[in-house]
Amino acid sequence: MGTPPQRRAPYRGVGRSPRSGARPRVRIPARARAAATARPRVRPWRAYGVVAAIVLFVVAGLLLYLDERSSRSHTQVIGTAPGPDFLEVDVTLQRVDAAAQTLTAKVLVLPHGALEAADNPLVPTRDLVLETTSLEQTSLKYPAGQQIASGTVTFNLVAGRVTDYPFDRYHALIGFQAGVGGQSVPVVIGLQEADPFFAFKQSAKVSEGGAVAVTERISRSRSTFILAWFMMAAMWALALSVLVAAWLIVRQRRGIIWPALGWMAATLFALVGMRNAAPGGPPIGSLLDYAAFFWAELLVAVGLTMVVVNGARVEGGHPPTP
Repeated sequence: MGTPPQRRAPYRGVGRSPRSGARPRVRIPARARAAATARPRVRPWRAYGVVAAIVLFVVAGLLLYLDERSSRSHTQVIGTAPGPDFLEVDVTLQRVDAAAQTLTAKVLVLPHGALEAADNPLVPTRDLVLETTSLEQTSLKYPAGQQIASGTVTFNLVAGRVTDYPFDRYHALIGFQAGVGGQSVPVVIGLQEADPFFAFKQSAKVSEGGAVAVTERISRSRSTFILAWFMMAAMWALALSVLVAAWLIVRQRRGIIWPALGWMAATLFALVGMRNAAPGGPPIGSLLDYAAFFWAELLVAVGLTMVVVNGARVEGGHPPTP
């Protein structure tokens, strides 16, 4: 008998040919497998914190608005009526022109007692003369039997400079004295503000010999003050952002990056539009300009010039592409 052929044991060495169609095995480290299989940790407190912060800011803004609204709706009453016969002067402070140093107010006179007609409270029974502290309309006359119409009176502002924006403050003297046939008539003044850019606060009042006057301290409103501060902070933030981006481009010796140049040039002109949108229209050369606008424009222009000069050097040193 022949010797049976011996079976060859399968070769398990390195050089074993893989099966046809078999995929090569790739060993994945244990840390990578653990990182791939691990689920991302969900931290809901961050989302809750963001939502709570947004709600807090909204509520704070509404409270500030309601507080400013209630203060504006309050009417100041100056003077007292010793009897039934007196003259009520309703004054609505409409517009403050800080550049012209004027305060425009609408004045409506309401006679009471024997001074008013029985059928119409706006018709005086006698000729009324109302003296004012205005340098333009020194006296207002209301003939007897004719209906009284509201008029516009301009008062002057003192002790203030518009270039101190938004920290400028002014004073205005608002006073009246009424007479009927050469005799003095008691006057009661009711003041109400309507200019959204300014806030009015009573500083001093005088009531003597039938004349009633009040000194109003005028300053920028809370909303105007907050917006002016935000604009100055935004100007500095934009200017520093452009300067940092320009420094990085120059340091990394990059060429002319056209998107970056477009963004910087747009920022240069956007700052001008932002400055012109300042509430109250402050003139050029105000504190707002020296505190933020001039410097922001300078930094943006310097950053833009740095990028262009450095890009021209880098691009000029490269050989032309065929």
